[in-house]
Amino acid sequence: MRYLLCLLTFIICAAILSCSQSADKSEQAGTASTRPDINVQCYRAVFEKDTADLRIIKAPDGKVKGTLVMAYGEVKPNAVEKTVNSGDVQGSFKGDTLYLTYTYKTGSINKAVYTNPLALLKKGETLIMGVGDAETSMGRTYFVKGKPIDYEIGRFRFQPAKCKD
Repeated sequence: MRYLLCLLTFIICAAILSCSQSADKSEQAGTASTRPDINVQCYRAVFEKDTADLRIIKAPDGKVKGTLVMAYGEVKPNAVEKTVNSGDVQGSFKGDTLYLTYTYKTGSINKAVYTNPLALLKKGETLIMGVGDAETSMGRTYFVKGKPIDYEIGRFRFQPAKCKD
């Protein structure tokens, strides 16, 4: 009987604690989007038949997080789906360059998760995706230090776009 009473007390306490944590998280999520010091920006890039949509949230401390969806080619009649990379980005601005880590999946069938570095040069309102040599060390991929990133040959040039809610 004593065991049953202790178990019941534990379950009730866990339920109360869980509910209060959920309420705190929803309050925090609601206030984060309405805070004036949080800056949400959306961009779209088109290169031939490829498109990319970038949504970033810039915090006052310079940190950036968001989402990136890159769709390659056109949908063909016999194709199951268009090749789409979709995932999250996070990083920060260093001068006029936005350095991001892109964690994404390719397509809806493939369950593998990939991580790549991205560098976007800001020129006016445009973000230009650079191309550079990368290396992998301890499971993470980085741009090779000392080798320049080329922004002239980058395919994607992101222009400001209206955010889709």
